[in-house]
Amino acid sequence: MSHELPPLPYGYDALEPYISRQIMELHHKKHHQTYVNALNAAEAAYAKASTPKERIALQAALKFNGGGHINHSLFWKNMAPPASEKKGHGGVLKDGPLKKAIEQTFGSLDNLKKEFNTATLGIQGSGWGWLGLNPNTKRLEVTTTANQDPLLSHVPIIGVDIWEHAFYLQYLNVKADYLTAIWSVIDFEEAEKRFLEHSKL
Repeated sequence: MSHELPPLPYGYDALEPYISRQIMELHHKKHHQTYVNALNAAEAAYAKASTPKERIALQAALKFNGGGHINHSLFWKNMAPPASEKKGHGGVLKDGPLKKAIEQTFGSLDNLKKEFNTATLGIQGSGWGWLGLNPNTKRLEVTTTANQDPLLSHVPIIGVDIWEHAFYLQYLNVKADYLTAIWSVIDFEEAEKRFLEHSKL
């Protein structure tokens, strides 16, 4: 079964002024679509491969494009129109299990943002910053992955794309400004659903 580009759960301009319509259209229609197309091609080639050597040669394409598809599919749902612009609930962490867990681990949401942004800024080149749930300790942890590697060591609760295509047209090379801004569109309600789904397992 081939993979498809998932629709956005909001309009391309819904995250403005924090993420521009231009970035969202390019990021979703072009970049994510490219990962989907390449993943489908790699899986089709893998199905036809007749030798271990041929299958091994396809591993990098499967990992890169598969990770790109997995990560971006989560990323779109990870955001919501900003409450600060009276467009939606983006950026609002309400009282509940996720807020309690964040405060238990980090002390406050502001402390989480600082730790998350510092770790994500430390990525050499491209990658992703994550708030993940450690499946063994059931505690929230900040971690990163390189390139399009999916988060396998933790359950992803919040993921932020730090590839230049995610911010350059609006924030140029100032990653810190992008990371500060994106918290205004983080969908904490969606994050809490993922947290609750896995914290009880």
